[in-house]
Amino acid sequence: MTRRSILEFQAPNTFDSKLAVWGQKQALHGFWNADHKAQIETLGLSQYLLIWAPQIAFEHLEKLWDDLELYAYQNYCHQSATIAGHTAVLVQTSASTEELKTKLLRSKSELDAVILGNLPDLDTPGLLVMDMDSTTIQIECIDEIARLAGVGEKVSAVTAAAMRGEIDFEQSLRQRVALLEGAPESILQEVANNMPLMPGLELLLEALQQHGWKTAIASGGFTYFAKALQQAHGFDFVYANELEIDQGKLSGKVQGDVVDAKAKATALAKWATQCEIPNSHTVAVGDGANDLLMMQTAGLGIAIHAKPLVVEQAQAAVRHSDLEAVLLILSAGTLVN
Repeated sequence: MTRRSILEFQAPNTFDSKLAVWGQKQALHGFWNADHKAQIETLGLSQYLLIWAPQIAFEHLEKLWDDLELYAYQNYCHQSATIAGHTAVLVQTSASTEELKTKLLRSKSELDAVILGNLPDLDTPGLLVMDMDSTTIQIECIDEIARLAGVGEKVSAVTAAAMRGEIDFEQSLRQRVALLEGAPESILQEVANNMPLMPGLELLLEALQQHGWKTAIASGGFTYFAKALQQAHGFDFVYANELEIDQGKLSGKVQGDVVDAKAKATALAKWATQCEIPNSHTVAVGDGANDLLMMQTAGLGIAIHAKPLVVEQAQAAVRHSDLEAVLLILSAGTLVN
């Protein structure tokens, strides 16, 4: 995959022509002005707002503009581009991160948007660490094991409470695994054979690997599934819990220490050091409360389809799109023109 196949600037007289007309009506500074580069320096715009969707409708863009009250600030709009099949627009603004984030949390916009103090650089190799369940794949593996073992509802209820941060993760995991006691080991293979990937995963991994990035899974789930994903998709590292198996049946116990929030964050730091990658070039992606510490440890933390608690605390949150959004965010620096 070449850079050109990831990112395409829009053809003249299409979306950008409409964007220029809309921007001028909003009294925006932008790429359409002859002295646009000088304007950026003069305005002193330090924050970036990245907006994207498969197709950006201007009524949705205007609603987001109103939700964020951007008309009260100085703003500069860069030329749009198509990244991973989405139209993306980068705006530099004088609004503070705190102001924008508070308003963005309240917004019901149909567009995805994130606030970036510094623009990521896809060309500089880094480290991406992902949660597994409901992030790398679309399911919670323990819930699928439980369903096949006939204790699905009991386990799912505990899983949901743990992901919302309502109960201690280690306690919840041990409770759920105990309910699986006596289930045949063959169930694990059945689940592994039917793990639906999160849309955009393969595109994201292919692009990162071609740009020299290291990729990893740090999961409160199980190594059986993490290693299957590693073998199939080339993750450099995986770290997860080990289910204890006794005579072909699950014992209802986890071997060793539980991989909790602290363990995930520690794994990210360890891999970065091992690969001589500065923390500023590390990215963590997750959806649950036990991903927060890892996301806060990384140079950039991205929540995807996350619980409200996680969306509130994450540096960036993806609400509508899938893992292609991570590639899009990491490519944001290419939109500066």
